Amino acid sequence: MGFSISGSLPGRSDYCRSFAAAKAKPVWDNGGMCGRFVQSHDAAFYADAFAVETIRTDGLPASFNVAPTDQVYAVAEHDGKRLLGSFRWGLVPFWAKDLKIGARNINARAETAADKPAFRDSFIKRRCLIPADGFYEWQRLPKGKLPHYFHAADDRPLALAGLWSSWKDPETGEWLRSCTILTGEPNSLVADIHDRMPVILPPASWETWLDRDNQDRNHLESLISVFPDAEMAEHPVSTLVNKVANNYPECIAPLETAAVEQLELGE
Repeated sequence: MGFSISGSLPGRSDYCRSFAAAKAKPVWDNGGMCGRFVQSHDAAFYADAFAVETIRTDGLPASFNVAPTDQVYAVAEHDGKRLLGSFRWGLVPFWAKDLKIGARNINARAETAADKPAFRDSFIKRRCLIPADGFYEWQRLPKGKLPHYFHAADDRPLALAGLWSSWKDPETGEWLRSCTILTGEPNSLVADIHDRMPVILPPASWETWLDRDNQDRNHLESLISVFPDAEMAEHPVSTLVNKVANNYPECIAPLETAAVEQLELGE
């Protein structure tokens, strides 16, 4: 299957419940990290930010609480052109019998992705960039878990390194594109909260990462590095984001200092 779109695209919320049905851990406990992020702009905005030549997707609703199995925008290459499409978050390998495996494949560890059966083919042949206004991570405190929102210091969208795959439904014959986010070592800003973070690629690496003719594993792995903490910012946010049904701009609003102190002190 190529990169072209066939048929109607499911909305962001259509797959959220399938993640819960798979009885996966809450995403803020996901050991691989990056279980929620933000895509609040339209396709044209991300196409411009990532120098995309063609948009090949219907518009997706703005989301301040993207959850596993949602449809997300991603940038990939096809026939030498940079395209923006939509992908189901949670990679379904071409050999999978059904969609269930996707809920477990929202992240791929950068250190092992090239070796894992679910990801190795995509690592060599099908890489993408997943635009993110920012992402969430949860801090353990005496009174519970406090979500934090991480974003670029200049508020430009982050380029999360991703992999994608095409899967044919054996029952319907329809094709599905899906993706995963690579995670790696955290920078000092994220390390205070979590021991993993999404792999974020600088603009200088985009062309090489997306180039499908580049199948040099060593070269590709050399692009993966710790994103500078000086280029990022973060702030605590409300536990509103804990529930996937809550999709509001308020999800990324800074939490009042008094509320943070109460959680830290266990009051």
